[in-house]
Amino acid sequence: MSVAISLPAVLDLRAAEPLRAQILAVRGQALTLDGASVERLGGLCLQVLLSARQTWAADGQALEIAPVSEAFSAQWDAFGAPALDTDPQGQAA
Repeated sequence: MSVAISLPAVLDLRAAEPLRAQILAVRGQALTLDGASVERLGGLCLQVLLSARQTWAADGQALEIAPVSEAFSAQWDAFGAPALDTDPQGQAA
């Protein structure tokens, strides 16, 4: 079973630390991040999400970012971040 976290509409500087803490609180468990409501994705939150993907993969846990809004997807791509694969990363829990 996967833990689900709904991402806020605005992922800016102010959201970065709370997002990091919320994600780390469920480390070691399969995780689904729901980005359907995201209207704005800032650089620091992008870094938090990329770090989470790497951490979950290293831990052998599944991490999925889905669904995502069009704004989330477009801004992810605009940063030149690695392809946003909405399939689970890591191993299934």
